Amino acid sequence: MSQDDQGRLADPAPRVSAGGGSNQVRVRAYNERLVLSLVRQNPGCSKADIARLTGLSAQTVSVIMRSLESDELLMRGEPIRGRVGQPSVPMFINPDAAFSFGVKIGRRSADVVLMDFAGKIRKQRHRTYRYPHPDHLLPFICDGIAEMEGDMDTTLRTRIAGIGIAAPFELWNWAEEVGAPEGAMDIWRQVDLQAQVQTRMSHPVYLRNDATSACGAELVFGAGQRYPDFVYFYIGSFIGGGIVVNSALFVGRTGTAGAIGPLPVRDKHGETRQLLDIASIFVLENLLRERGIDPQPLWYAAEDWIDFGEPLEIWLQDTAAALAQAIIAAASIIDFAAAIIDGGFPAWVRHRLVRATIEAMNRLDLQGVVIPDIVEGEVGAQARAIGGASLPIFDRYLIDQTVLFKDTTHAEGN
Repeated sequence: MSQDDQGRLADPAPRVSAGGGSNQVRVRAYNERLVLSLVRQNPGCSKADIARLTGLSAQTVSVIMRSLESDELLMRGEPIRGRVGQPSVPMFINPDAAFSFGVKIGRRSADVVLMDFAGKIRKQRHRTYRYPHPDHLLPFICDGIAEMEGDMDTTLRTRIAGIGIAAPFELWNWAEEVGAPEGAMDIWRQVDLQAQVQTRMSHPVYLRNDATSACGAELVFGAGQRYPDFVYFYIGSFIGGGIVVNSALFVGRTGTAGAIGPLPVRDKHGETRQLLDIASIFVLENLLRERGIDPQPLWYAAEDWIDFGEPLEIWLQDTAAALAQAIIAAASIIDFAAAIIDGGFPAWVRHRLVRATIEAMNRLDLQGVVIPDIVEGEVGAQARAIGGASLPIFDRYLIDQTVLFKDTTHAEGN
């Protein structure tokens, strides 16, 4: 997969479905990626399973899987005996086969993670700030990556695929809402974040919108694997989201599909407002400040949230009511199987929010609307960083139907 002049991922060759494998030698690289992707999606599958899923001949699958095993990308499990014929050998992704760094930049905090080939975070760094500034973020990103890489042994270090950055585009927007001094974030208008990191690091650098990255992570590693179509909500400093249709991210003609922040909804006073003005963590932050409560625990780490009592409950109820309206609006356009809700908060907050959203939905007029399953996201607060880290892994090794095939530079972020 190539990059265009701006460093963004260019569209690859035409794709085919999992049932469209080819035995032609010239597309062997594609078939290897296809097999790796299917083993990742179906841990423990056998060669016979892969042949059935792809339509490739058993001989071709055997050759490919031997090659992938020889390159230590796949590893075999214990043979399953007791059936007629040869024992079935389950195959698995080798977690140590490849690594990537994921960077999440938010309006209140940043993360750098080291992710293995199976999608597990091995190491991570976290930083909070009043508002993001490149003079502080670039050293945090580059020094953090250098430190993590320095802790790896020589062999594993050679398996680093790259660096993926998940960040809101147009970071200078909504500076007033996050309390940044006037003009302090205008510097982002001149900063090419991808290029700035690339000049400091030896690994290839990828950049995608943070909400789009989070949606891709949910599709690949979370609840999205069970739903071919879903609308996704990620609540960070500002709410963002994504749309998945036929198990692939849909970003639309201009790349803004799924930018659910500007969606008009009614607040509890009956006034029409944008979804981001109700269902964003900065709103909870302001509620806490108004009551003289220190909001800093919101940004230390998701697992460090405490139960803030009344202001948290107010925010949950208001956010749930707004989300319910947004879900109805989305379901009225596309018959989604699910609405997945996640965010930069602990699991217990997510659980309460999803429950409140279902209750709010039941209070609305649902005539003529088929309501999708309303479920919790499974990737969690690190969804944006994991989505970023997935970019170089999929670019080099896998068939990706999520975040690599469309330009999302205008999608809303958090």
